[in-house]
Amino acid sequence: MPITPTTPEIPSNSPTPGEGALSRAEAPPEPPPGLLARMRIRKKLMLLHTVFSLGLAVILLASLRPAITEVVRRAERSEADAVARLAAALVAADPGLDAAAAGPIASADLALGVLELGDFRPEIQDRLADNPSRTPVPIPAQAFGGSAAAAALYVPEADRVVVATARMTEARQAVTLLYILLTVALIAVYGLVALSLEVFVLPRHVYGPIRRMRQADIAVQEGRREAELIPDSDIPRDELGEIMRSRNQSVLAIRQQERQLADAFDRIEIAANDLRRKNHLLERARQNLASADRLASLGMMSAGIAHELNTPLSVLKGLVEKLHDAPSRGVPEPEAALMLRVVRRLERLSESLLDFARARPPSTSPTDLRAVVDEAVTLVRIDREASSFEFLNRVPEGLVLDCDADRIMQVLVNLVRNAVDARRGSHRPEGGASAGRVVVEAEPLQKDGSRWVSLTVTDDGPGINAQVLSTLFDPFVSTRLDSRGTGLGLAVAEGIIHEHGGVILAKNRPERAGAVFEILLPSEAASKDPPTHAPAAPDPTASPERPAP
Repeated sequence: MPITPTTPEIPSNSPTPGEGALSRAEAPPEPPPGLLARMRIRKKLMLLHTVFSLGLAVILLASLRPAITEVVRRAERSEADAVARLAAALVAADPGLDAAAAGPIASADLALGVLELGDFRPEIQDRLADNPSRTPVPIPAQAFGGSAAAAALYVPEADRVVVATARMTEARQAVTLLYILLTVALIAVYGLVALSLEVFVLPRHVYGPIRRMRQADIAVQEGRREAELIPDSDIPRDELGEIMRSRNQSVLAIRQQERQLADAFDRIEIAANDLRRKNHLLERARQNLASADRLASLGMMSAGIAHELNTPLSVLKGLVEKLHDAPSRGVPEPEAALMLRVVRRLERLSESLLDFARARPPSTSPTDLRAVVDEAVTLVRIDREASSFEFLNRVPEGLVLDCDADRIMQVLVNLVRNAVDARRGSHRPEGGASAGRVVVEAEPLQKDGSRWVSLTVTDDGPGINAQVLSTLFDPFVSTRLDSRGTGLGLAVAEGIIHEHGGVILAKNRPERAGAVFEILLPSEAASKDPPTHAPAAPDPTASPERPAP
């Protein structure tokens, strides 16, 4: 029996619980076809024991009727035989008596006649003539007025046949009365049985338990917990009682599972609240860490800027103090050149800070990468007097990338200058040997279903210090803040690459000394078409930075 813990919606016009139809949240399912399937239990039982009683009466009457009829028939034959013997004795005493002289002896129940032997059919004549025991012979009664029994006796002395017919009307009336009384008795027994069942047995042992179960089910559907269990005093000790006890156990099991489920939901809610609280704390901690990181970065940048500014400002301060102490002395040419270099260094620092803080989208167009690399190498040669370095441009001819040529050139200038500065800081070869080698390469790649271009700058310098490799692209990471760098070159380069949707990586060469910078740029627009944008030369005073080994 399915039980749902939810409260169904009871229509206002539904019948009240009781013998009639109980209210339902949903219409009952269509019953299977058949007369009994559409009837209620009370009507089914009434119909069944009525049919049983009628069947029993029919069987009883049908079985008694042949026996009673045979008793009446035998009695009528006995009476006919007695009359026939009496008439035969009279005829034997007076052989000259004939049928016409004797006349019929008749009454309402008895008839007597004397006939000739030839008046009968041959087979009956044989039976009458061949009768040494002188017992009456039964003959068909239809020829004698339809009497119930007829007997004939042949009297050889008179060569006559005495025929007697008998019909016991009172006996037949008694049988009819017996049938009537038997029918009335059966009806009375049926009424008594039906009354006993409907008054004493079925209401207490069938209808009552069923009604009690339905009322308990309605209580379950309406959510009335106090009435959903059937008391033990209302449970009989039969099959219905077993069903009712099983139903109570099912309801108790469902309620136990509901309590366990509610406890589980409570624990889940507690865990969810705790998780929300922890997430809130984690978010607050993340925000605090982000704020602390921003403050730390700002402090580090401020310290780097202050340190970078202090050196040229100290030089300028000393020169200005000399001029202030001896205005008529003038400025010697070496000191004037030093002041000019210090001012230019301050200008480069200011420009680097502006590039680092400036965020603007790149102006992209199809660009020949090989031409951009050639221009960047030319600028480095002029600016750094790197004529003794060997620069190799191994970018394939005709490789076109959709990018901002000026900003990509600025990145390449920074990386190539870093390579030159790193090689200059190490041991310089003697004689006419090359001061170092810088190789720029590019190749198209296919990664995760996307097309990329890999652009690498490789040198043969001392490599990158492992302690700063993970923070190489942070501002002012360099430990060598001198006149050649500002500490912002690699940070600016990383920002430009990110604006193009790419990534820049740094690593040391595994097989020999040197560093490798790899730039990965998306190449969905890369093709062999001629470029529409010629690269412009960047500001040669842009100053990259490379950490000292």
